Amino acid sequence: MDARGWEELDVLFISGDAYIDHPAFGTPLLARLLEAAGYRVGILAQPDWKNPESFKVMGRPRLFAAISAGAMDSLVNHYTAAKKIRRDDAYTPGNVAGKRPNRAVIAYTAAVKGAFKGLPTVIGGIEASLRRLAHYDYWDDKVRRSVLVDSKADLLLYGMAETAMLELTRRLADGEEIATVADLRGTVMLNTERPDDALELPSFEQVSEDPQAYNRMFKLASEQQNPWSGKTLLQTHGGRQLIVNPPALPLTESELDRSYALPFTRQPHFSYREKIPAFEQIRNSITSHRGCFGGCAFCAITHHQGKTIQSRSEASILAEIDRMTAENSFHGSLSDVGGPTANMYGLGCGNPAAEKSCRRGSCLYPRPCKNLRSNDQRAVRLLSKIRKRDKVKHVFVASGIRYDLLQFQQQYFDDLLQHHVGGLLKVAPESTSDRVTAVMRKPGAALFTEFLERFRQRSRQLGLRQSVVPYLISGHPGCELADMVEVARYLKRHRLKVEQVQDFTPTPGSLATCIYHTGTDPFTGERLHVPRTTKEKRLQKALLLYHRPESKHEVLEALRLCGREEVAAELLEPRPPRQPQKPTARRKQRSAGQPPRRPRRS
Repeated sequence: MDARGWEELDVLFISGDAYIDHPAFGTPLLARLLEAAGYRVGILAQPDWKNPESFKVMGRPRLFAAISAGAMDSLVNHYTAAKKIRRDDAYTPGNVAGKRPNRAVIAYTAAVKGAFKGLPTVIGGIEASLRRLAHYDYWDDKVRRSVLVDSKADLLLYGMAETAMLELTRRLADGEEIATVADLRGTVMLNTERPDDALELPSFEQVSEDPQAYNRMFKLASEQQNPWSGKTLLQTHGGRQLIVNPPALPLTESELDRSYALPFTRQPHFSYREKIPAFEQIRNSITSHRGCFGGCAFCAITHHQGKTIQSRSEASILAEIDRMTAENSFHGSLSDVGGPTANMYGLGCGNPAAEKSCRRGSCLYPRPCKNLRSNDQRAVRLLSKIRKRDKVKHVFVASGIRYDLLQFQQQYFDDLLQHHVGGLLKVAPESTSDRVTAVMRKPGAALFTEFLERFRQRSRQLGLRQSVVPYLISGHPGCELADMVEVARYLKRHRLKVEQVQDFTPTPGSLATCIYHTGTDPFTGERLHVPRTTKEKRLQKALLLYHRPESKHEVLEALRLCGREEVAAELLEPRPPRQPQKPTARRKQRSAGQPPRRPRRS
């Protein structure tokens, strides 16, 4: 501030993450956006929330404080699905835990109010975004009020928030009071008046006492996620009205390009002396797009980034790669080019009129929408140009892949296997039980089997030794032990070994969390089994890890409880060794003393 001649800031950003000036992190991106618009901004990273003086190091900002828990919900960051304390934090230097508080949005807002009496406070980020309505909280095991009510902040910005942040800052800089900012898309406020055109949801008091009222709230709110046709929502909290304005409109390509062209250093703040694991993972990655139209039940991306795919231009992405490759720290490998789902780049709805009134939660489930543009040529062209870039030796796609989309993207599939898989391709069937995948809003086992066979066949044709790494979830609503037995059998029959299993965590905002709380699918009314006991969760996880010697006892117990003891031999006995293969042309060539032909590598 001294170097720039600033006596005060316009906006003070407060984040639960370390300060990494990289477009993959929301707070630096918004701060750079405001800076480019001519505002004076500062970022206070991981302040001591117990000490009000730590919030005063840059003085009182002129307009407001913008508060975020960081890139993760603070309770997801702190606790495992078993509610055990995590001993690390990938968003902190040295991977040290404990640098942010529980319910960080609430704690930081209270600290700011103590440090700067009367200063407007604006909350946002993933924690605030997904807790904007009354919501079930797994860690308290109860329904909590909107985080806007509990934090006592003046305004909540949900979603990615570029448009709302710019407009809010402009209006406050022009002298408008924050209490009168009532019509801004992507914002939530408290008011004593009821908007005439608002859709009223069951009140906080109703949803906290009645699971079926909670289901009605979730269904009604989910149906208003369309940014073009969604209505304003109203939910009573005591004597006050929580007003949720419709989502912000998706950014245009040029607007998205503008954000990623800002002068990021792409480095952690120079004061840090220890490595930040989250930065090491993404430092040489490229975000090509936002949004996801998959609509998986356990995922809340749609409620935060939206269903519409917002893709950057080729020119924008290539320009960022050129800036990255000019850095001394770049050694030839791009670790990822993607977004929430890598092979959705450049895709979207082919019927703009239908898109503006669409209420489908997924463009893929239960079957691909007839209006979906699934052509892969834009993504194929982009990856081809990246491969030809100077100084780029390897380009990996580490973001998740929707294999149910790949059936329409043959060239992308071929290029992916030939050039962009580092030996292992990550896909997420999440389960192979059709009963469970129906609850998850995912394709069933048949489509995954077809993909697996195509992957292995094509890899053999290319002469590449590559494997699929399937991501699976245990303990998901709708999944019983008997279902998981069949998943384990599927893995054994298809020669798949899972090393990591995601134990289902009921995070705020997702459909699966709603089902976990109520025991009922809010859209179908179907009653579903919900694994709740520690024992059942442990046994489900053990079945997915059946191949580990330490899982044997729990696998046997799970089979006994299901009355499926006969499956023990199939799961636990080692597979017989493969029979010697007949000599192939390549083996005959080697036996004759000729050097083998080198296979193509990624």
